[in-house]
Amino acid sequence: MSSNVKSPAVSQAETVSGSNLFRVAIVGAGTLKGKEVAEMLDVRNFPSLDVKLLDDDESLGQLEAVGEEVTFIQKVRAEEFHHVDVTFFASDPEGTRKSWKMAQDAGSAIVDLSFGLEDEPEASVRSPWIERQLGQTLIPDLQPGPVVVAHPASVVLALLSLRLQRIARVTGLVATVFEPASEHGQKGMDELHEQTVNLLSFQQLPKAIFDTQVAFNMVSRYGEQSQLSLATVESRVLKHYRRIAGTDEPIPSLLLVQAPIFHGYAFAIHAEIDQIADIESITKGLAGEHVNITHGADDAPTNVNAAGQSDIQVSAVPDANQPNGFWLWAAADNLRIAASASVECAETIVATRPRGKIQ
Repeated sequence: MSSNVKSPAVSQAETVSGSNLFRVAIVGAGTLKGKEVAEMLDVRNFPSLDVKLLDDDESLGQLEAVGEEVTFIQKVRAEEFHHVDVTFFASDPEGTRKSWKMAQDAGSAIVDLSFGLEDEPEASVRSPWIERQLGQTLIPDLQPGPVVVAHPASVVLALLSLRLQRIARVTGLVATVFEPASEHGQKGMDELHEQTVNLLSFQQLPKAIFDTQVAFNMVSRYGEQSQLSLATVESRVLKHYRRIAGTDEPIPSLLLVQAPIFHGYAFAIHAEIDQIADIESITKGLAGEHVNITHGADDAPTNVNAAGQSDIQVSAVPDANQPNGFWLWAAADNLRIAASASVECAETIVATRPRGKIQ
C-alpha cells in the first residue's frame, strides 16, 4: 500500500517553516477510495512528511500500511487537522459534510472524492486529465474552495469525446455505462459477494444496500428501500461532464446499468461524426496519454484487465448499419482514476498555495 515519503533528517521545525514536504490527512482511510489514495501518494512520490489516517468508529484502531510503515487509523477530530496542508475526503458524502469544515478552518486544502461537497458554492469540480487535454492553466488562489474530483465515468466520457472532436465533428454520442459494486464502497462489494454465495447455496439474499438482486443480474434501478439511486449517479456523471468538458462539447445520452461486477467500469459508446467513419484514423486520434487502444481479442478491454491501470482501455469497431457511426468498447479502473486525479489535484494545490492558514 502506500503513501508518504519520510525523511528522518527533516525536523518538524524545518517542515513548519516551509520545506518542500507536506502534511497530509486521509479521512475515510479505511474505505476502498481511501486505501487507493494512500497507494497513489506513494506511486506518484507525493512529497509528504506525514500522512494521518482518519476514519469513523468502524475503522478506529485498524492497522494500515503507509509506505514502508504501519500506522493506526485514528478518530476524526478537529485537532487532527492542525498543520495539515491537504486533506483527502474519501469517506461517504455525509461523513465528508460533517467534518470538512474542521479541516478547512485549520487551514488545510480540501480534495473531495466522496462528492459530498459538489454543491458547495465555492467548490470546483476538477479533472487534471481533462484540463491538460483542453490546455487549461490553473490560476493560483490564496484561499481555494474545496476541490471535488470529477466522477470517473465523467472523466472517461469527456476524454474520449474531446479526442474524437480532434478527428471530426461529433454529431451524436450515446453511452451505456456499467456500474461496479465498488463505486458503493466495501459494503456494496460485500453485498454482491454475499448475494452470489447465497444464490449458489439457495439461501435468502441480503439486500441492505441495493434492495434488489444484483448478483447474476443487471438492473437500471435499485429497490425502493435502497438509499442509493442510479438516477442520482447518472445526474452526477452528466453534471460533472459539463463542468470539466465545457458547454461546447456534445452531451452524451446516458444509461447507467448496475452490473454484477465487483470492480471497474465498462462502457459501450456509440458515436456518430460528420463524415465516413475511418476506424484507423479514429483509433489514432483517440490514442495518447491515459488512453490505451487495443486491437486483438487477447487484449480486448475488460474491467478485469483494467484493474490497477491508470489508462482507459479502448477498442473501436465500425457500425455496420451507419457509415458515419462506430462503437467504442472501453474499460477503466474507477478507484484508480479517482485516486490519481485526487493526488494530481493536491500536487497543483501545494505548488501554488501558501503554507498554513490565511489570516
